[in-house]
Amino acid sequence: MTTAVSERKHLANAIRALSMDAVQQAKSGHPGAPMGMADIAEVLWRDYLKHNPENPNWADRDRFVLSNGHGSMLIYSLLHLTGYDLGIDDLKNFRQLHSKTPGHPEYGYAPGVETTTGPLGQGVSNAVGMALAEKVLAAQFNQSGHDIVDHYTYTFLGDGCLMEGISHEVCSLAGTLGLGKLIAFYDDNGISIDGDVDGWFTDDTAKRFEAYGWQVIENVDGHDATAIKQAIDAARAETARPTLIICKTIIGFGAPNKQGSESCHGAPLGEEEIAAARQQLGWPHAAFEIPADVYQAWSAKESGATHEQNWNQRFAAYAKDFPELAQELKRRLSGQLPDDFAEHAQAYIEKLQAEPADIASRKASQNALNAYGPKLPELLGGSADLAGSNLTLWDGAKGVTANDAAGNYVYYGVREFGMSAIMNGIALHGGLVPYGATFLMFMEYARNAVRMAALMKQRSVFVYTHDSIGLGEDGPTHQPVEQLASLRTTPNMSTWRPCDQVESAVAWKSALERHDGPTALIFSRQGLPQQPRNAEQLANVARGGYVLVDSEQQPEVIFIATGSEVALSVAAAKTLQAKGHQVRVVSMPATDVFDAQSADYREQVLPRAVTKRIAVEAGIADYWYKYVGLEGKIIGMMSFGESAPAGDLFEYFGFTEQNLVATAEELLG
Repeated sequence: MTTAVSERKHLANAIRALSMDAVQQAKSGHPGAPMGMADIAEVLWRDYLKHNPENPNWADRDRFVLSNGHGSMLIYSLLHLTGYDLGIDDLKNFRQLHSKTPGHPEYGYAPGVETTTGPLGQGVSNAVGMALAEKVLAAQFNQSGHDIVDHYTYTFLGDGCLMEGISHEVCSLAGTLGLGKLIAFYDDNGISIDGDVDGWFTDDTAKRFEAYGWQVIENVDGHDATAIKQAIDAARAETARPTLIICKTIIGFGAPNKQGSESCHGAPLGEEEIAAARQQLGWPHAAFEIPADVYQAWSAKESGATHEQNWNQRFAAYAKDFPELAQELKRRLSGQLPDDFAEHAQAYIEKLQAEPADIASRKASQNALNAYGPKLPELLGGSADLAGSNLTLWDGAKGVTANDAAGNYVYYGVREFGMSAIMNGIALHGGLVPYGATFLMFMEYARNAVRMAALMKQRSVFVYTHDSIGLGEDGPTHQPVEQLASLRTTPNMSTWRPCDQVESAVAWKSALERHDGPTALIFSRQGLPQQPRNAEQLANVARGGYVLVDSEQQPEVIFIATGSEVALSVAAAKTLQAKGHQVRVVSMPATDVFDAQSADYREQVLPRAVTKRIAVEAGIADYWYKYVGLEGKIIGMMSFGESAPAGDLFEYFGFTEQNLVATAEELLG
């Protein structure tokens, strides 16, 4: 073994030692993957990865995603060794409360962690989104002699990621879009939790990815630095296709009695095995002890500063030749909307109120995109093969293709889960605001990616149309019932279900201006009548819930409604008022936004003294008890829908003016 090879092995062994020590101290974790992929990581991070530990958010850094996130000690070791603000005490605190090193990498905890990974397949999906964002921004901003957006996205993934169906969705699209700066390393170790994968995973992965349109580099010895370097060089030389490097590795490499088996996958090695591994690896140092020369060899601070300085100089030259583009890129990377957007949007909302139109809220959504889109070049839209139904295409939409990525719209195909996870990668990358659409029912296909957007507090905008049994004849397979409640009870998720074109425009404005989480916009298939509002009511739409129709005196009963059921509640209220009752209608398009208002405002809208309340929504009924209490009533869904025209379904399930009036009269005694 040459001196150079010996040094590389020694540096890779630092990852192995830290990983097995941290897992052992935590008494839980996954040492096998970090130990198996340490040699690949050493080559990639020391010879290729362009990053700056002193500035983890530098715009033109390469992105690294550990899709097999259970091997989290791999990335924590890399961040620690290369000089990020992640000290040895943080590694000793692995998997403990409030640590920077949770069991799976969590975005926002440790600097340098680009995304939260753990649900297998979503990390590589985020990586596809990051690579797509890089390609789009490069096409929109790079000029001749000025490649100001120019970085790679690297991702590690394992058998589990490839078995998950989402990997098919996103890798297929990555090939179609020609994401040449996406390089994936497949940890082909043949082991998963249940043991040898030959019993349940016999796909020809190379042929699969070749069929997607990827470059595939097979049979790379994942423990041979020279072979790894040759594979990476070949991957970087291919600019038109993403690359999959299939690395043959030994899980738990260096643990003499457990390597190559599932026993080192998801459990500590044990003190005796760790001692034996230290001896086999030639690593004589104590737990969590890293020699100074190893730290020096790993440090990326100097090289990182040089990378960023060089880019800053190139950006200065770019700004001199293209000042407007440079300023626009800086704005977009900051995540700030144009200074005049809020004023522009508010003027549009006021115009809509002054010019009533009875239209489906999905059409109102498209109109809002036409109004806001020209002001927002950072929008990157899309739909899961339902553009004509979701109405996500607007007048300025231009498709992104492999040969022309300067557009602002992605045709995702029938890939709801993949679309949603790719959107998260786009949002994490920065410089673009993604929105993507499907039917509300098919949010279920994408549920975990939607949850991940909320967990990471990313500005992904999920557009869901065909919001209830009101879609009619397609029947219960397409009619959402429990999805609204699911979205509303997801932490950090903002969910809007507007009742007309005005509320739809406000919902879009709220979603675009939000920086601390995703938004779900729920739109109808059927037409909705526009509601009259005075200036105060119009202003209060943005507060998530407001008094739309009020009584002359203290209300006896309050209707609380969303979406298409608002008009129904207004009609019932007028009938009851004509009978002499004091009735209020509260439109509540966004319960989370309303809940965030001051106690005084919420009391004004829903006085505690008024206990006779009726919630009306063509979604699961149980959600609304928090607003109506035990003394109130809920007119909602208690079952799945049926296949029939929408009008027949609303009557069958009790969403009629007559039933609302009768329910109120019963409540009033």
